[in-house]
This record gives sequence, structure tokens and C-alpha cells, in this order.
Amino acid sequence: MRYAAAFAGEPARLFDAHPSVSAVSAAQDAFIRATDFDRPTVVFDLDMLRAKYRALDEGLGDATIHFAVKANPAPEIIVAVAALGGQFDCASRGEIDLCLGLGVAPHRIAFGNTIKRASDIAHAHRMGVEQFAADAEEELHKIATHAPGARVIVRMLVEASEADWPLSRKFGCSRREALRLMDLGRWLGLDVAGISFHPGSQVREPRMWASALDAAHALWTEPAAAGHDLRILNIGGGFPAFYGEPMLRTEAYAAEVMRMVRHRFGTDVHVMAEPGRGLVAEAGVIVAEVVLVARKDQDDLARWVFLDIGKFSGLAETMDEAIRYQFETRHGGAETGPCILAGPSCDSADVLYEKRPVQLPLALESGDKVRILCTGAYTSSYSSVGFNGFPPLASVFLN
Repeated sequence: MRYAAAFAGEPARLFDAHPSVSAVSAAQDAFIRATDFDRPTVVFDLDMLRAKYRALDEGLGDATIHFAVKANPAPEIIVAVAALGGQFDCASRGEIDLCLGLGVAPHRIAFGNTIKRASDIAHAHRMGVEQFAADAEEELHKIATHAPGARVIVRMLVEASEADWPLSRKFGCSRREALRLMDLGRWLGLDVAGISFHPGSQVREPRMWASALDAAHALWTEPAAAGHDLRILNIGGGFPAFYGEPMLRTEAYAAEVMRMVRHRFGTDVHVMAEPGRGLVAEAGVIVAEVVLVARKDQDDLARWVFLDIGKFSGLAETMDEAIRYQFETRHGGAETGPCILAGPSCDSADVLYEKRPVQLPLALESGDKVRILCTGAYTSSYSSVGFNGFPPLASVFLN
């Protein structure tokens, strides 16, 4: 079966803007052609992951890469990143234990979630994890009690973001509160080592980092002048994946972000970066099946296309249509028309794209396989267990 591109309302020429991205690798293509899939499956190419890691590493220079495990906690990915020298940002005790169980040394793990159970802080400290994040007074007291003397990074709130998936006010604190927390942390005997922020997920252009970096620099200067030994700047994630819009090559993008960082902070500050989506998304492709093509009325312009995968089985990031996945079908080059794309579950919220319908071939019918591109991040990790009895997203890893 030959697959060709039918993009989600975007002209195919945009792929030419990012030639380092192959929609599907040769290994993925061969495996998909040779396999009869009986459920939605993400096919992940570990060689693509390794190439992306090396590109980020080259662009980031002397910054330390901490893979955001939440993006895809597959053991195969953890092992591959560890072998490349990567470190890890963990959001939970479960992710910490996963990494430790795969042989990752505890000093290569940062407990980056600012919302932690006291027992999980104690467990991480007992296992040798040295760095914790905080954005609230009570969190500092928990860390001081259960991880005495630990290294702490204070997370600042990013008020404005041009990211496709901005992070909410759930994480971080104001500049004034951050300064107060630094003083409190020092009084509690903690090593207040730096600050962190997150510019939002899918920051498509380096210039979009400017406001967050300016705010971070403004926060950095005052406590340093007051005697705090700040030495670590955690710039979070934000590194983008290709979803159809033109973007810089990975090396150039990362290098420009680091140029902006060094311009503000100089060369003495140790920089941490926490790519998640930007590291793993492009290495995965989901193979799904069309279950039904229908119109609610014969005069409707848009068809409804129902897939065997939806929001509750891997495509949660279609919420608010923030992430615009790209599609390939066997009808490449054929005439297309607008489609409202939806999942299979008996839940009215399981609609993927309706505000901006996708363009899919008019010849599309039940039983057709569809490739959903750049789906290596936040798909299997968001996939629920058996909602409506539909199986969670399966994963296959190619070396």
C-alpha cells in the first residue's frame, strides 16, 4: 500500500521548509507496510530520536539536556537518552523509579514538579536525587524536612507566552514571591541554586523566548546582589516539533536560544534545558484506521471522519485544537475536502478537529489506514487504560 501526504489544511510544500524532518523514516515505512495492525499503534524510530538528541546537543552547546520523561516514559527511550549522556527531568516518584530501575544514576535526575507529596520527596532524597523544584512556601518546608540541605530551584511564573500550548498559572510564582522563597530556602538550610521557568510547549520561533528570558534575568540579578549563590538557570522545555508550519532546523533553533541566554546571563551560569516534545515527537508515527465516514445531512460541506483513536486513547493534545497533527493516507494526490475528525468513544468531547476542519481525500472510506505524523510525544503517555473498552495505544520501537 502506498501512502502519500494529505495535510491538515496546510499545503504540502511546507514540508520543504524543514528538510531535516522525514514524515516517516525508511524503517518505519517498511515496518508499517509489512504489518497488519489490529489496533492504533505508534511506531517509534529510536535512530530518529538519537539524531534529534545530537542536533539539540550541538545547538545547545554547554547546556545540559534533561529529557522531560512525561513526554514519553517508554523504557526504550530512557535507555537511549541515557546512552547518549542525557539527564532526566522527572515529575513523579514513578518516573524517578523508572529511571533508577533502568540504571540511571540518581545525580542525573531532577525532581522538577513543584507539586510533590512529602513521602515522594523523602523517597527521592533517600534514593540519591539531589535537585528539587519549588514555587511555594509549604513546598520549601517539605523539602527542608524530608530532603535536608537539598539543592533547590525556584520556579518563576511566565505571564505571557506565544507558545502553541501555553502553560497555565498552575506553575511558578511571581518575582516578589520568588525572592521571598529564596530567602526562606536559605534560612531553612537549603541550597537555593537557581531559578527555572517554562516558556510553554511548542514555541515555534526562538524570538518567542525573549520575554521569558528578560523576566528571568530581572529575577536573577536581585537575589545574586543580595548574596544568593545562584548558578543554575533552567530554561525548561518549549523546543518545538514539526506540525506542518515552517521552522528552523533543530541545531539553528537551539543555538539561537542559547545565544539569547548567554547575551543576558553571560557564560558563568550553568544552563539546563528540558526538551520533551522537541526530542521525541518527530520520531513517532501512529497508524490508525478509519472506522466511519459520514455526513449529518446530505447538504453538509464537511464530512465526519471517525478514527479508531481519539482524545482518550492518545490524542489528548487535540484539546482546543492546539496541536495540529499531519496525516498521510493511501489516496495521496486525490481530491480532498474538509473533514471533522473525531475519535471512536461514546463521549461527545471526543472530537479532534472541528473549528478548523482537516483536508482529507474524498475517496477516504472505512478500513483505510491513516498515518498520523510526529506523534512520539504525549500520545502513549496520555493514552488512558480501556476507556469505553477501547485498548490503550500500543507502541513499537525500531532500533
